[in-house]
Amino acid sequence: MKSMLPLWLALFSIALPLSAETPPAAEDGLEPGMVNPGYHEQPEWFKQSFLDLREDIAEASEAGRRLVLYFYQDGCPYCKKLLETNFSQRDIVDKTRGNFDVVAINMWGDREVTDLDGELMTEKRFAEKMRVMFTPTLLFLDEQGDVVVRLNGYYPPHQFETVLDYVAGRHEKDEPLRAFFEKRAPPAASGRLHREPGFLSPPYRFDRRNGDRPLLVLFEQRECSPCDELHMDILKRPESRALLERFDVAVLDMWGKEPLVTPAGEPTTSSEWARQLGVQYAPTMVFFDGSGREVFRAEAYLKAFHIQSAMDYVASGAYREQPSFQRFIQARADRLEAQGVHIDLMQ
Repeated sequence: MKSMLPLWLALFSIALPLSAETPPAAEDGLEPGMVNPGYHEQPEWFKQSFLDLREDIAEASEAGRRLVLYFYQDGCPYCKKLLETNFSQRDIVDKTRGNFDVVAINMWGDREVTDLDGELMTEKRFAEKMRVMFTPTLLFLDEQGDVVVRLNGYYPPHQFETVLDYVAGRHEKDEPLRAFFEKRAPPAASGRLHREPGFLSPPYRFDRRNGDRPLLVLFEQRECSPCDELHMDILKRPESRALLERFDVAVLDMWGKEPLVTPAGEPTTSSEWARQLGVQYAPTMVFFDGSGREVFRAEAYLKAFHIQSAMDYVASGAYREQPSFQRFIQARADRLEAQGVHIDLMQ
């Protein structure tokens, strides 16, 4: 197998160097604020494989997908970051699920792997054979089992999604990754939470709000281009600002440890509350009525009309009379069109 990944691009990786024999202390080389997470659950849509890679490639090819080998280890903070940051963004999840079968391999594991040569070995021996020296390492394979792209370490979402596009589109047949990357890579996310003046501020006591206004909680994360677009474009539009004035608004880090009290009066943290609510993607907008009952939510990447319609649906109380949000937005679009306001769903 030959890797087509240029050396320059490998330098973008942020990774933990590993000995081929003994894993180092997991805290070595961590970025500020990162800790050893221990075991971290993988997405349920990862393929449950018998680890016969010949079969995995054949099944992926038959379905029009490609195979990705994801090498990980417990106690790897960059594996945790890949799963929590990248795979909590719907565009990335949809592209990965639609175009790839992902098989997880523990670089220190003892499960049996049948490699592409038909040789049977343990996961750790296979990791050695593939010269896996970092976690995470992702090998994107073509239909013959050759490595199209090898990612040694963690890539932030804007770079990772570009690699998905490159491999899914079979662009290795047309140009090297370097050229594709330089043309297609979007800018990095801002790396911050967008807490604006007028939003609720810590300490968060959602059980002690003044008045009966509905509550809008935005579950976000720092590396999230859709979150940036939401705050820097969609929520700055006059129609959006007028609707936001009808809510108490809070922005929470879906992976953070900030203490809070839920509308039901339960003390918890932002990440634990996100887990209890089943928040999977950033951004997720969760709407509560004046009594603290969740009445609606909008997940992941939406354009201005749908965001504004979601806010209007709750702020106007229309959800009480019209249980179908789709019927509500259709009626809203018709009403605006009748007033001479053209609706472009993708603006």
